[in-house]
Amino acid sequence: MVRWLASSLQRKLSVVVTASMIVPLLALGLFAFLFSSRITEEKTKLSGMDTLKQVESNLRYMLQDAENLSIFLIGERDIQQYLSRNEDHELDRIDILGRMTNLAASKKYIANIAIYPGRFDAALSTATWYEADGSSIYYPPVPSGEADKRWTGVYPVRNYAGVQNVITLIRPIRSIHDYRPIGWLSISLDEKVISKGWPELGLGRGEGELELVGGSGEILSSMDKSRLGQHVSDLEPGLMLRIQKGRSGTAIYGEKEHKRTVLYYPEELTGWTLVGTVPYEQYRSENSYILILTAIAVAISALISGGLIWFTIRRITRPLLLLTRHLSRIDPKRPLPLFQSVSNDEIGRLGESYNLLGEHIQMLKEEVIRGEARKKEADLRVLQAQINPHFLYNTLSSIHWIALMSKESRIADMVEGLSDFLRISLNNGQDYCPVAQEIAHIRHYVRVQSIRFPDQFVLHYIVDPALERQMMLKLLLQPLVENAMLHGIQPTGRRGTITIMIQKDTGDERMNILVLDDGAGMAADKLEQLRANLAAVAEGSNVLSSGSQLQEKTLGSSLSDGGYGLRNVNERLLLHYGADSPLEVHSREGEGTRISFSIPILEDMP
Repeated sequence: MVRWLASSLQRKLSVVVTASMIVPLLALGLFAFLFSSRITEEKTKLSGMDTLKQVESNLRYMLQDAENLSIFLIGERDIQQYLSRNEDHELDRIDILGRMTNLAASKKYIANIAIYPGRFDAALSTATWYEADGSSIYYPPVPSGEADKRWTGVYPVRNYAGVQNVITLIRPIRSIHDYRPIGWLSISLDEKVISKGWPELGLGRGEGELELVGGSGEILSSMDKSRLGQHVSDLEPGLMLRIQKGRSGTAIYGEKEHKRTVLYYPEELTGWTLVGTVPYEQYRSENSYILILTAIAVAISALISGGLIWFTIRRITRPLLLLTRHLSRIDPKRPLPLFQSVSNDEIGRLGESYNLLGEHIQMLKEEVIRGEARKKEADLRVLQAQINPHFLYNTLSSIHWIALMSKESRIADMVEGLSDFLRISLNNGQDYCPVAQEIAHIRHYVRVQSIRFPDQFVLHYIVDPALERQMMLKLLLQPLVENAMLHGIQPTGRRGTITIMIQKDTGDERMNILVLDDGAGMAADKLEQLRANLAAVAEGSNVLSSGSQLQEKTLGSSLSDGGYGLRNVNERLLLHYGADSPLEVHSREGEGTRISFSIPILEDMP
């Protein structure tokens, strides 16, 4: 994995940038999830408290109405008169009971209104309640003594419709004249009506529970009727310790799957408390939904960001990759490939610098080639300058006449041929000569060598007459003819033939030059070595002067005398005519050797 990343700048940038993007994105998603979860919980608490306020408002209305009704009844004149007597009056009782019944019927939450005289036994009740076994009429409990008003806890009663749970307000009836107790008044509220509509309020999205708890912790009203009359501490140990009496608020109760949010709100008239509970499982379900949405949002954002990062990094690194490929495919024999830059940023400027570097390198290579050529030419001129042409010509002419006077015709011919050979070789310091002059130079050379090696070779010339006036680099053919004579013909010990052919290549406007012999030839391994040496010379012509000297020293130990001649001709061809004019050598052992090259046709002689 490390190698895979290290091998590509695009991969490293993609991984680093993607990681630097995904980590904050995940952190942002986690923060959004936690923040949303917190908001959901707070929203549920606020909504729950609003629900408790609404329930408390309705409850306070019922309790306040019951209080007002009780005050009205205990101060009503007919009831005061009825209770002030020492015995029951049936007509007054029926009249009072009728009015009480009308009042109870006008309010659905009132289950019963009852008056208990203190001086005689004749209870007035708007409802008929029975004992649990149905044997006798049941009456709400009446306190003894002169106790003030109070609310009872919830208790069950039975009427014709079945069992009914009620909460009763009991208060003494006192005489308006002397404030002495003359009876008791009880107003019972139907618990079912009090809790009616609580499920529809949707506390905790319908999963919450709502209860009315008395001052002592007794459950007075609940959505779960099985909990009525029981103490909260028995059902939920420690819950009442978390509820602050007389104040509203929230608390956390329970652990793990029983963990709940508790909301409480006081009822000011009675000191009761409305308690709502919302299971934490509801938050988990909502949080799961939020988590899924957050994960989808993060995943989509990561994919989009990853795609944009990949596109951007690829757009940045693609020119670098192209530039790397250009640099990895550099051929010393060819100019640097051109880098196409389409932007003006740092990479575009880098490409422009690369192109300038390529141009500079190409210019340096051309300067080195020209410098090498000038160096070779300068060395040749120095060598030519060391030879005094007039002194040589005069000396050779004197030797020629002495030989004629001595009737030594062979010596005279050899000296005359050598004189002409040197005259053409020096060529007044010029590098180029006509093709005809180069052929004449070969003829003089052969004239000298034929005296040295009589009847050992014959030379044939096949020259296109149209090329005789064309210019070519001088002293190219003599080393090839000498190589064919010494290393091709002589080792055979028989008479051999050397052919020089100069023909025009009309297609490329070049002249093709061939030197062919039927001598000893070369073995395949020696031929390959010779070709390798010539190829090394071709490569060496493109390096600096110091490199050329080192190449020359390296090749010196592996080239024979004939190899030196071919090497020099090949190097001069490459220096003057370029890489398209190297020597080509073909040879077979026992059959002969074929050496050829091609040069461009220059202008005619003036």
